[in-house]
Order: sequence, then structure tokens, then C-alpha cells
Amino acid sequence: MKLSSAIVGEQAGPLEASIDARWLMAYSAGVGETDPRYYDTERGVMAHPLFPVCYEWPVAQPLRALPALKPLFPQLLHAQHDLRIHRAPRGGDRLRTWARIIAVTQRKPGAFVVFRFEARDAAGEPVTTTDFGALYRGVSVEGGDRALEEVADPAPAEARFVEYSRIDVPVTAAHVYTECARIWNPIHTDIAYARTAGLSAIILHGTATLALSVSRVLRQFDLDAAAVRRVQCRFSGMVEMPSQLSVHADLQDKTARFETRNAAGETVIGRGVLLLQ
Repeated sequence: MKLSSAIVGEQAGPLEASIDARWLMAYSAGVGETDPRYYDTERGVMAHPLFPVCYEWPVAQPLRALPALKPLFPQLLHAQHDLRIHRAPRGGDRLRTWARIIAVTQRKPGAFVVFRFEARDAAGEPVTTTDFGALYRGVSVEGGDRALEEVADPAPAEARFVEYSRIDVPVTAAHVYTECARIWNPIHTDIAYARTAGLSAIILHGTATLALSVSRVLRQFDLDAAAVRRVQCRFSGMVEMPSQLSVHADLQDKTARFETRNAAGETVIGRGVLLLQ
């Protein structure tokens, strides 16, 4: 299987999304949040830091459906994430989101493709920017590496992490997250499809694992979710269900670094970074 780097520069959107309290609350409930601010319809419902993945998903579909990428869809895994929050989305927002392929590079496991999502509000002001790194397993890049924009790669942590929290992932986690986030990808809910893609079972969304991890880091260090301005990580393993995860972290000033491991001690999220305002 091969992929031409000529797809760099392809774009989609803008697509408009109406953000309401119900969607914001559903997402937080889908990752088990208990902070009352995520459900406060009197003062205004706070968005979970990972909520932007919800309105980014629809605009990704036209790019994933490109003739060069569509046949490779079963090979796609979420490999890297870099979210920048210019200001948190909120109920009543009508956000317009664009997507563009900004890089295609060869990595040892396959072709690494970076989709950049940019969301703006009705006044044209930036709300979020995300670089979504997708790994197409077993795919070779034709035409050489190509990039239009610099793609930040989170640096390895220098500190030794302490275990702070455990996450019990129930067998229903992917189905619940799918409906609450409104992200429908059969690799997370359809066992027949997952096996056709070479997996032994359905797997939890990478963004769900990341959201669960971010919530635990914020809770353990008593950090304000509303102050999060950047979330970065690499995904290095798949999470089947049910399972138990552990979150290991270190806090220095306004930067929390973390990683998430499975029950065997293997890293499933590495190089995790939370930057706070």
C-alpha cells in the first residue's frame, strides 16, 4: 500500500457547528466527569478541554474520503495530538471549522499524515487549532516527505513520573463515547469491522483515552480545567475494553507532563503535556 505526498495542501470546510449545553454536558458525562462546572446551566456549561474533537470530526471526513486516502481508512490509527485552545468553546457558539493536510512523512510503522483543524467563531476570532497526526499502518510514502507547516513533536519527559490515578475502562466505554462525542468510527464500535482491519477487538478512541487522562491529571493536581491552553501527546498503544489504566504525572509551574499505561505497564499515551494559562 502506498500514499503520494502530493495530497499535502488538500483542504475541506468550513463546516459550521452549533455548540449547545446538551452537547457539552454529554461529552463530559461520556468521560465520567463529576466537576459541577461541566453541568452548570445557570452560569454556563464549561467545555471539557478535549471537547473540540467533536466539531473537528465532521470536517475531517471529506479529507479521509479523498481517493488517495479512502482505501487506506482501515489502516488509520490516531498517533499524535496537539490541541491549542485560544479560548474555550461555549454554549451558543456557531463555530466554523476548516481542515487541511499539512504534512505527509514516512515513519517506520507507516505513513504519518497531519490534519490541521482551525475553528473560528461568528466574529472570525480563533477558538481552537489542532494538529491531528494519523498513522496509516504499513503504508509507504511516494514522492518523499512533504510539509507546508511546522508540526510540533512533544519532547520526551525528563522527570520520573509518579502514579497518581487509575482509570477503569468499562466494556461499554467506546459505545458511550461515540454517542456522547458524536464521533462515529466503526473501529470503535463494530467488532466485524475491527477484525477486518486486523484488530482482535474494538478499541477505545484515542481522544477518549486522552480525555480520561487529562481529567485525572487536572483532578490530582487540583488544576483548573478552564485554564488549559494546550494539550499534546503521542499515542503509543491501543486500549481494549474492559481494561484498567494508570496515569503517571509530574507538575512544574504551569506545565503538567504525563503518561498513561495499561495493566501490563505498557505506555498507551506518551509525551503528554498540559499547558495552563
